[in-house]
Amino acid sequence: MSADAWWKNGIVYQIYPRSFQDSDGDGIGDLAGIRRRLDHLVALGVDALWISPCYPSPMADFGYDISDYCDIDPRFGSLADFDALVADAHAKGLRVVMDFVPNHSSDRHPWFIQSRSARDDPKRDWYLWRDPAEGGGPPNNWRSNFGGPAWTFDAATGQYYCHSFLREQPDLNWRNPEVRAAMYEAMRFWLRRGVDGFRIDVLYHLVKDDEFRDNPPNPAFVEGQDNAHRVLPLYTSDRPEVQQIVIEMRKVADEFGDAKSSRVLIGELYLPLARLMAYYGEDANGVLQGVQLPFNFQLIAAEWQAPVIDRIVRDYEAALPAGAAPNWVLGNHDKPRIASRVGEAGARLAALLLLTLRGTPTLYYGDEIGMTDVPIPPDEVQDPFEKNEPGKGLGRDPQRTPMQWSGGAPNAGFTEGRPWLRLASDWRQRNVEAQWQDEASMLRLYQRLIALRRDEPALHEGRYEPIDAGTELLAYARVCRGRRLVVLLNFGAEAAVVSHELVPIRPRLLFSTAAAASKATDNSGSGPGFEPTVGWTLAPFEGVILSD
Repeated sequence: MSADAWWKNGIVYQIYPRSFQDSDGDGIGDLAGIRRRLDHLVALGVDALWISPCYPSPMADFGYDISDYCDIDPRFGSLADFDALVADAHAKGLRVVMDFVPNHSSDRHPWFIQSRSARDDPKRDWYLWRDPAEGGGPPNNWRSNFGGPAWTFDAATGQYYCHSFLREQPDLNWRNPEVRAAMYEAMRFWLRRGVDGFRIDVLYHLVKDDEFRDNPPNPAFVEGQDNAHRVLPLYTSDRPEVQQIVIEMRKVADEFGDAKSSRVLIGELYLPLARLMAYYGEDANGVLQGVQLPFNFQLIAAEWQAPVIDRIVRDYEAALPAGAAPNWVLGNHDKPRIASRVGEAGARLAALLLLTLRGTPTLYYGDEIGMTDVPIPPDEVQDPFEKNEPGKGLGRDPQRTPMQWSGGAPNAGFTEGRPWLRLASDWRQRNVEAQWQDEASMLRLYQRLIALRRDEPALHEGRYEPIDAGTELLAYARVCRGRRLVVLLNFGAEAAVVSHELVPIRPRLLFSTAAAASKATDNSGSGPGFEPTVGWTLAPFEGVILSD
């Protein structure tokens, strides 16, 4: 196997550490808790865990404001706990991917404290400082992604500093070679401790316009939207200079790869398709030198209709550079959960889609049991995004609630204390313990589907072949070394018949998302669901995998 087979063919599982498992009763998940639950990941069948930030932080943005890039926040444990987690994960055959947040630090990071101490301080240029505009006020019209101007005035030095997010998250100056060197050394710190790669937060934000020009107004902006969208981020994101930084990051990661295992870089990139492809870093000779997996978020925002999904997949496959590895994501800590977006039956269909498309899938914790967004009362809101833009539904707390492990233990088995966010009201019925016992559950569906994906080379490494199948059906084949599997997904609320011309000549049912997933057909193709002269009948919102 190639050194990169683990991330090309495997499955990544995102853990939001505050919400996965608490081990000490303070109501906040921690590294020892993750370590305690590794067997769940092994039983599920995933290949790697990606841990959202667990660095020291004042928690203005719950870990995405870092005050030390080379340590662990005491809320989550210690470096010894992290080392033990990595060792246990590796012993169980799991890789560990760490979150890396290079665009900004905390305003309490020693670098920023020193930077704001005086205009002539050696670290002043480690951050973005500007004089007020003529007549006073912020230097330009740049907007924070969390609402309001992207500039905060520092009275002590008489200048503004830039922050793409909260004022407590000042942007680092990635044009400064000293900043680059320091951040690359932080990456090496964790690579030496055995991490298998990084998910890089808001990678496309790292460089801002060197002339600090105003962003143009957004003609599509509608009052009531997120205020960050009032302007187009022409001068604040996806600047050409970012590509050289991506190449440099890849070189750092490659220092720690070998013939048996490469280190992976996963880039958070909310960009149009053409710009997303640029982050693979294809040079003039066709060599890919960027991040191996520029996150593909198209399924998160897509209308849940077969023709829409079909077009997304075809366009994405066509846009990929030669040799590039695709990837797919249904949800994460920033976006509503898939089961809330498309319902229970739709979420089962989505699982089949995610795990049978070509490329690396990323699962979000709790999706394997069908967790949904949890309404958070105003007096319990934690997310600064919601606090800064109240009433717009921008808060991310609903998709960050504690993992539901057990219906019999207090607080769903997540903590013996008071959970930092409230639990879903259905935790006594919807939990890991109950779903392991139910053959028709979402968890069992994921487990069987992942096992099939692992066993079938056509699913984890085969090529993708689109199939035209009408307006309610999505169909495609996965093909590897003469083995051809056909995936059929009915997005409609009515039963649908798939023409016999689209299915294998003598179809065998390998998998179904139907709750009665044990319905089987014999190898002659004469079992339930198939009529030789008509085709295959799919129940509403059912998806199947067929083989010859």
